[in-house]
Amino acid sequence: MPTNRLSVVVTRRLPDAVETRLKELFDTELNVEDQPLDRQALLDAMRRADVLVPTLTDQIDATMLGQAGERLKLIANYGAGVDHIDVHSARQRGILVSNTPGVVTDDTADMTIALMLAVTRGIPQGLARMQAGDWPGWSPMSNLGSRIGGKRLGILGMGRIGQAVARRAQAFGMQIHYHNRRRLRPETEAALEATWWESLDQMVSRVDVLSINCPHTPSTFHLLNARRLKLMKPTAVIVNTSRGEVIDENALTRGLRAGELAGAGLDVFERGADINPRLRELPNVVLLPHMGSATLEGRVEMGEKVILNIKTFADGHRPPDQVLPSML
Repeated sequence: MPTNRLSVVVTRRLPDAVETRLKELFDTELNVEDQPLDRQALLDAMRRADVLVPTLTDQIDATMLGQAGERLKLIANYGAGVDHIDVHSARQRGILVSNTPGVVTDDTADMTIALMLAVTRGIPQGLARMQAGDWPGWSPMSNLGSRIGGKRLGILGMGRIGQAVARRAQAFGMQIHYHNRRRLRPETEAALEATWWESLDQMVSRVDVLSINCPHTPSTFHLLNARRLKLMKPTAVIVNTSRGEVIDENALTRGLRAGELAGAGLDVFERGADINPRLRELPNVVLLPHMGSATLEGRVEMGEKVILNIKTFADGHRPPDQVLPSML
């Protein structure tokens, strides 16, 4: 690597502490206005940077990588998910890709439990009544929800976040079930008191709450399709804090409208901010603006990981959080 400082382009606004440190260490170009880059602006950034720091809203495909030129050597993604980056094409062009795994585990798991409670206890409806001044007072049969203690929780994807959700759910007295590409080690499974299902169909038909905690890959796209959603109990609830593409959103909306599912808590959506308008109208759905990992502490820690990956690369070593195609 050259002895002069690396040129780093950051595509979105990051916490002040992170941006300041990036400026101290590298020749850093910040996005002061925090406006998402369009395709041409993103391509221009890739052409003038040694290192690009994108976020999940930056779609970096094979065509863009083919037009990026020879300067770009590292894509230091600000976030754990890399489904918006064509990692295979990047590797073919000699561009390394890194991410920030493990940082958002607890924050996302907390939000998963919060959504479970919000849906099953009707918290948004209660809040709306209070804000509208529409509460006549307490009565034994008003505002009834259901408890999560004693219910079966099915976790789709038992990685870091899935296991963190399981530990929290244990404290609420839930029975843990899971489906994962690989079965957990016996000691981990025993500690979580978790039941493994090789068949996703068999698991979803038995659980009361289904939590989506797997990444979006070609094999998980619409994993929860119309057929599989119909296997679920009409009293079941779905919570998704992972990736919206894992669920067929139109099929989910139809099922909720038809009473085939009791409710859903969604922090992510199949087409980003372009949410099915019929989904917005449903009273048994809690929608959040992708805020599962949105804590200041988490955002700073993500930035620190990005800086460590870039600094390690600048020193001539592999970034500690390098993403390889075999990992996807």
